[in-house]
Amino acid sequence: MIISSIIFAFFLIEVDSNIKDEWLVAYPRIFGLGADGSRGMLTAIASSMLTVAALTFSLTLSIIAQASGQYTPRILRNFMRNKVNQFILGYFVSVYAYCLIILRTIRGTDEIQFVPSLGVVGGLILAIGGIVVLIYFIHHIASSLQVSNIITDIEADTSEVIKKIFPEHMGEEAEEEEIIKAKKMEERIAWYGVKSLLSGYIQYVDTDRLMEFADENNLLLRMEYGIGQFVAEGTILISSTKNINEDLTDTLNSCFNVYPYRTIEQDASYGIRQIVDIALKALSSGVNDTTTAINCIDYLAVIVGKIADRKFPTLTRVKDGEIRVFVKSPSFRNYMEAAFDQIRINGKANLAVFSGLLKAFSIVGEKTMSKERKEILKEHIILTKKFAEETLQTNYEKKLLEKLVSNELKKISQKNGLWR
Repeated sequence: MIISSIIFAFFLIEVDSNIKDEWLVAYPRIFGLGADGSRGMLTAIASSMLTVAALTFSLTLSIIAQASGQYTPRILRNFMRNKVNQFILGYFVSVYAYCLIILRTIRGTDEIQFVPSLGVVGGLILAIGGIVVLIYFIHHIASSLQVSNIITDIEADTSEVIKKIFPEHMGEEAEEEEIIKAKKMEERIAWYGVKSLLSGYIQYVDTDRLMEFADENNLLLRMEYGIGQFVAEGTILISSTKNINEDLTDTLNSCFNVYPYRTIEQDASYGIRQIVDIALKALSSGVNDTTTAINCIDYLAVIVGKIADRKFPTLTRVKDGEIRVFVKSPSFRNYMEAAFDQIRINGKANLAVFSGLLKAFSIVGEKTMSKERKEILKEHIILTKKFAEETLQTNYEKKLLEKLVSNELKKISQKNGLWR
């Protein structure tokens, strides 16, 4: 944005220097500002824009610190990569840069008289736009602190990841016969480990490049770590059917983006983790905000429901009829455990939390016709029932929960769902 504003300033200066002055004289109230007046106005705009930019930076940092402490540090990057925040901060510093470029061309001496009238008017328009941007920034910051908006944004980002869930586009899916063959092969093969060159979380895997590597070198590869998992330097990142040299080790490592932090780009579990952390913070004794925890459970049900509605790609990937890669990827059970286990444990003696969990299992159950996934849901209902019976204090609460459990088990057993 700064570069664009500088280019725009030079463009207007060039236009000003090549057009005739008649139409500028015809509208003196718009374009008739002298050198001193233009210089004074642009100086005022530049200084005010820099001040407002500093204010927005400090407010943003303050909001980030508050949100990290109140909800979870894992939402920090959500604020940092928010396009609205980036645009607002970029706007103010860009107007400042624009005014500096226009200012340096104004001449008011006897020998040289030049005032870039179009550029000056452009600065005035940008300054008025800054007022609008500032008002919107205040509204946006106030809205972004609302926990419901934070959870909704995380759910939306996670849903986008689910639509292209890894490793769906990696080569071709193996047929049933190939999967059986692959399992037998995997047990017999002598694997050679390829060590990780970095420590951190796997943010992204270049699936196309990994498949091409296996095909070009006639290898069978087995991922030892999946997206979002932590790998330590020197541990085996991926296994190969051949002992590969140092150059190929570097190439294989370059297929994996390993960084000190997790991101949501290929990692639906990380979106779930963020919402779970907000729920755990809400259920802590220092906060004790059951309503926020229920809100989190509702949106977790939406996310896991979308996962339940999907046909998971096989973990054995094929190219041109040859098995090339064994993938490491979460199962439906893994997603269920990540979403609900910790909330159930931290919702001790809280009937509202247990009721919210049962409702969430019902929502997920409506999305699938898979018997295997319905059995996993039933397991979670039974776990919730047992834990609730151990922690709830009154018979009244236990009877209510018993009724809810009975209803949810009946619903999940019905032949409904959207499995495809």
